[in-house]
Amino acid sequence: MDYMIEDLMEEVVERGGSDLHLSVGLPPYIRINGKLTPTDYDPLSQEQCQRLIFSMLNNTQRKQLEQTWELDCSYGVRGLARFRVNVYKDRGTYAAALRALSSKIPSIETLGLPNIVREMSEKPRGLVLVTGPTGSGKTTTLASMINNINLTRAEHILTVEDPIEFVYEPIKSLIHQRQVGEDTKSFANALRAALREDPDVILVGEMRDLETIQLAISAAETGHLVFGTLHTSSAAQTVDRMVDVFPPEQQTQVRVQLSNSLVAVFSQTLVTRKNPKPGEFGRVMAQEIMVSTPGIANLIREGKTSQIYSAIQTGGKLGMVTLEKVLAELYRAGTISFESAVSKTSRPDEMQRLMGAAPMGNQRGSGAAPYRR
Repeated sequence: MDYMIEDLMEEVVERGGSDLHLSVGLPPYIRINGKLTPTDYDPLSQEQCQRLIFSMLNNTQRKQLEQTWELDCSYGVRGLARFRVNVYKDRGTYAAALRALSSKIPSIETLGLPNIVREMSEKPRGLVLVTGPTGSGKTTTLASMINNINLTRAEHILTVEDPIEFVYEPIKSLIHQRQVGEDTKSFANALRAALREDPDVILVGEMRDLETIQLAISAAETGHLVFGTLHTSSAAQTVDRMVDVFPPEQQTQVRVQLSNSLVAVFSQTLVTRKNPKPGEFGRVMAQEIMVSTPGIANLIREGKTSQIYSAIQTGGKLGMVTLEKVLAELYRAGTISFESAVSKTSRPDEMQRLMGAAPMGNQRGSGAAPYRR
């Protein structure tokens, strides 16, 4: 084997791929437009696979991997791209998944996101959540919002990430990026310290546990603009997830805090485009958008999250839209297939009702956007 990890990374970028997978006994695989494709390289031996993986790691990272058998880090190739790297053990040998990250931070316009996304990035305070499954573009959406602030306002932006994915160059804002495991011991530690670091905007890479969620809500309540992510598929599920991590005796108080601090939830997914034309993005993003109104805040406070979906359905003039409405619109426009639309919904009956409906007229954008990582 006479190639290096940088050669594989270059191929990923040239082919418009989003992920690179390395494992023993198989050739390197690249995910292109959501589909895994083997490369033309020979299957990797144990020694070859380990050499490729270890070439990305420093001594501290190698030691951590040998102790914990898993590692998250990032690796950049100057002039090409940065990659988010996860190394793990597979049947006793090392394997890795690498996510390609654009070296250029995309703008909200480049991603084709609706205007409401820009409006939420311009809020002075509150909690803005971007949710969805792994690989749905949450980090990219958040990066476009942070970059919009950087371009337009003189703020102190503090990010806590695991690992750092997009690197921001200060333009109008002062930006500090802290990586879990290198610059801080945990998300919770960094958030506790953040409130003494005079931030205006805080980005929490992932809200994983009770303490991190509590600190993020508190930071939003005390006058900061806080961005965060969760692995949830709808706005209502997002609220439930945040409340349910707390003990029952604290949940009433958390609902009140959340009703006061939550500004918006963008729940997104990427859908394979049907018959993409040359030059077109291979996937399209569909977003369910919830903007917190007095009515929705009251539903959160009273624990009536099952009614949030109906509130989103009737909130089109405020920029809200359900995922089903977006998917139905994409299907009727011929952008995605019926099977793709149905595979992304948890409300098939609602999808069926919308399939024959007139095209939606959301005044602030449909929540659908062409997308390529």
